[in-house]
Amino acid sequence: MTIRKAVLPVAGFGTRVLPATKAIPKELLPVVDRPALQYVVDEAIEAGIEHIVFITGRGKSAIEDYFDFAFELETNLRSKASKAAILADVEKTRLPAGGASFTRQQEALGLGHAIWCARDIVGDEPFAILLPDVIVKAEKSCLAQMVEAYGKSGGNIIAVDPVPEERVSSYGVIAPKGEPDGRLIQMSGMVEKPPREEAPSNLAITGRYILQPEIFGLLADQGAGAGGEIQLTDAMARLMQMQDFYAYEFEGAPYDCGSKLGYFEAVLAHAIDHSEIGADARELISKV
Repeated sequence: MTIRKAVLPVAGFGTRVLPATKAIPKELLPVVDRPALQYVVDEAIEAGIEHIVFITGRGKSAIEDYFDFAFELETNLRSKASKAAILADVEKTRLPAGGASFTRQQEALGLGHAIWCARDIVGDEPFAILLPDVIVKAEKSCLAQMVEAYGKSGGNIIAVDPVPEERVSSYGVIAPKGEPDGRLIQMSGMVEKPPREEAPSNLAITGRYILQPEIFGLLADQGAGAGGEIQLTDAMARLMQMQDFYAYEFEGAPYDCGSKLGYFEAVLAHAIDHSEIGADARELISKV
């Protein structure tokens, strides 16, 4: 089946980048001239996603407003010919009518619980998950690459990115099974933050998934795991006993905007390639 829907869990507090996120959703922190979340939504749309399901929480209503029609702002910009380019950029932030749903995760019970909250909206079809903490800078969007691979393999797919051997203990990594088929690798398991000497690979899980709808039934009775929360990885491990799972080693550079250093790296990477300020940004950086 075609991947038509994507779930974006945006209910988190953004504790790793406080106090910046005390009053502003972490997903709306700007990366150059647009919120981090806009890059993730653009990635989903490029991959052919028709409906985006945002899992929100208290204090996140600004996300819904951002993707809505801003009547006063757009009317003001439209009245000034010099603002035509800015107006065009603002209009691009609107999601089409009926193209988005917002549902609340009323308690912070974990990523698995957040995904489960989308069960009735997604229904009985395969779907994508994009963790909005991660921006992937790529010529062809990470999810678009995965959707293309899914058309050949089916099953469930997790995006992975190789990390240095000495850093595998900081990530969840996959256990490969058999020989890779290009960038597609069959999986036998996942290990969360293994010691370097016990890691089955250096392929880190990178916040992009295509999953079959049976995951919802498993999440419904999934017990609490690490941190006392309902973990998506625990339910995926159970689903792996019933269905094929693949890792996809995507082309592109991921940036963890949920951390201070990752956010800074994302701003730098996008600034130096920006059509308006790229040359000036590179010059400024060379002087530091």
